[in-house]
Amino acid sequence: MKNFRSLLATPYFTSLVTVALLVVLFAMGSVAYDGFFSAQVVLNLLIDNAFLLVIGIGMTFVILSGGIDLSVGSVLALTTMISAYLLHAWHWHPLLVIVCVLVLGGLFGAAMGMLIHFFKLQPFIVTLAGMFLARGLCYLISINSITIDDPLYVAMSQTRLELGFGFGDAFVSPSVVIAVLMLALAIYLAHFTRFGRAVYAVGGNEHSALLMGLPVGRTKIAIYAFSGFCAALAGVLFSFYMLSGYGLHAQGTELDAIAAVVIGGTLLTGGYGYVAGTLTGVLILGVIQTLIAFDGTLSSWWTKIVIGVLLFVFCLAQRLMSLGAAKASDANTGNAAVKPAAQAA
Repeated sequence: MKNFRSLLATPYFTSLVTVALLVVLFAMGSVAYDGFFSAQVVLNLLIDNAFLLVIGIGMTFVILSGGIDLSVGSVLALTTMISAYLLHAWHWHPLLVIVCVLVLGGLFGAAMGMLIHFFKLQPFIVTLAGMFLARGLCYLISINSITIDDPLYVAMSQTRLELGFGFGDAFVSPSVVIAVLMLALAIYLAHFTRFGRAVYAVGGNEHSALLMGLPVGRTKIAIYAFSGFCAALAGVLFSFYMLSGYGLHAQGTELDAIAAVVIGGTLLTGGYGYVAGTLTGVLILGVIQTLIAFDGTLSSWWTKIVIGVLLFVFCLAQRLMSLGAAKASDANTGNAAVKPAAQAA
């Protein structure tokens, strides 16, 4: 019991649980269904959830800082609508369209970050307003779905990048490559740059970060700008995936992203987590969907039920971990106080 309590007090406890859960789910699927553990089934998890991984990357930085961003799903939908409209109505070059929507996504996030910092508003309220604003702008463009038939988008949708090297005919899409590169960039930013260290410091204790002379305001604005950029990039990938722009795209995706980040081991209170853990969280959500699809008799709504239960369990584990860390800290403080007293005696 004592060893379990000490393990519970370690900051990487939820990350270990996440990896173990992913292994268990894969093992269950492999035993229950033939072909579940094939290379292509595993790669399909990334193909189908590349956009969610990119959104989750941006959300990880926001949660690490102690905030939340509810606008990402709506920004994704707005990106698909703007892209489809510019391609269909104005006949812009697709590369110019992609650059345009990525810049708009970053500016949208930066605007929310400035509101949060300069006016001391709660991130929940600001990003909730951003969610309604972005979703409403979708319907100002069109209330109907707009088909994307641009050759570049179609090529990105249909291209298969075969892996070879012992993987047989297994393949991935260009969106997976973009998402993995984005993950590598995010890991570098979080763990090897001043910006990443500032993000962790702000999430751990914003007042202490100010006393240390860190640029708290600039960091907050950059975090939400990065989240908006990731949401727009996810919208581009979703456009490749769906080949359409629609105001109803990605409803509830912001909640899936939050679930993936939390299940991946990032604390909701901020200050601790790994960007790589978000990949594990996204894979767990994908495995759950795949298990239900392989079963064939269960409703797709079971995915939401299972994710809800998992999220509850991981939030409870985070709470227990915080209590364990607090007890360990109190014990260390008590021991430190006893030693001087004993020496004085």
